[in-house]
Amino acid sequence: MTTGTTGTLPADLALTDPVAVARLLIRQPSVSPDPGASQLLLGSMLESLGFVVTHLPFGEGAERTPNLFARLGTGGPHICYAGHTDVVPAGQEADWTHPPFAADIVDGVLYGRGACDMKGGIAACVAAIARRVHTGVGSGSISLLMTGDEEGPATYGTQKVLEWMAVQGQIPDYCLVGEPTNPHTLGEMVKVGRRGSLNARIVVEGTQGHVAYPHRADNPVHRLLAVLDALRAAPLDHGSDYFEPSSLQVTSLDVGNTASNLIPARAEARLNIRFNDLHTGAALKGWIETVCAQHAPRARVEVSISGESFFAPPGQEMAVLQQAITEVTGLSPKLDTGGGTSDARFIARYCPVAEFGLVGASIHKVDEHAAVADMEKLTRIYEAFFKGVGV
Repeated sequence: MTTGTTGTLPADLALTDPVAVARLLIRQPSVSPDPGASQLLLGSMLESLGFVVTHLPFGEGAERTPNLFARLGTGGPHICYAGHTDVVPAGQEADWTHPPFAADIVDGVLYGRGACDMKGGIAACVAAIARRVHTGVGSGSISLLMTGDEEGPATYGTQKVLEWMAVQGQIPDYCLVGEPTNPHTLGEMVKVGRRGSLNARIVVEGTQGHVAYPHRADNPVHRLLAVLDALRAAPLDHGSDYFEPSSLQVTSLDVGNTASNLIPARAEARLNIRFNDLHTGAALKGWIETVCAQHAPRARVEVSISGESFFAPPGQEMAVLQQAITEVTGLSPKLDTGGGTSDARFIARYCPVAEFGLVGASIHKVDEHAAVADMEKLTRIYEAFFKGVGV
């Protein structure tokens, strides 16, 4: 743990300008896990606004992950803004119309890896806070939880910071995650929950033999197919009040056999379940094991659960956020729980959480981008939200 930063900021940087902040952050190639330069710059920005900044690197060697926690004020309510400075790889840079780390602006659009996922959102938050500082903050306090590993395994990121925050008495009353939640238009969607995610690997052992003498062998492929048929025989559910139906998808089948006259000794499948609030990861794991025991007693099952489903019932903070979105965009946002996972799944264990950021149509793609006009609108939304909740 270290306090203070060494990130040097340009003398002419205006922290009230989200585009200027975003361009500076995008120009730091922080492919997951973030090497740290963008976190140092962000820490320097926050220190200049009066935050107490604590850098929290976790992990060793190649897994070492930079994180930071910064807080302005000590009063209540305590509102936290969470996000990540790491980005996915650019891929083949020759495929980009604009260099992925140049932060070019063309026709009112900012291009670059992280423009919408999620350095653009972080920049809007910084600019909103800078404007609040200039006009006068409320009696509450605001903090930022920033990890350098959300796009990767996330082992030494948000989870570790939250554990530290709990020990230090820094758990907020409410958290807003700045992931790009809008599919097409800024203001159309707020995430108030996420489905859980379970990955399973099923390995069925059989007895190898000649296809002409099946009675002398035990075909693991047939047993594995019976398992998969049973798992997919009926829908897991038909959805709940706030969630769409759970989904089981087989993602891989492998027997490692290129011969046409050989019954293989082993067959393997992988699957993923995105599950709603009608299930738990442990219950689904038990169900998979039971089905395997019925159809393939010699099967080996390996399960990893990257997160449980969660739902944050709308409260006062959500009402303030919705009002801010409507005032700036004219839209009434849908409260949604679809899509993939995010670090909100970890935060939900500690406090109520919602997610709202930029338009995410180009995330992880070549020529990732964000509209400059949207970045200004998002800044105004965040500013109105912070003011409305008293920070």
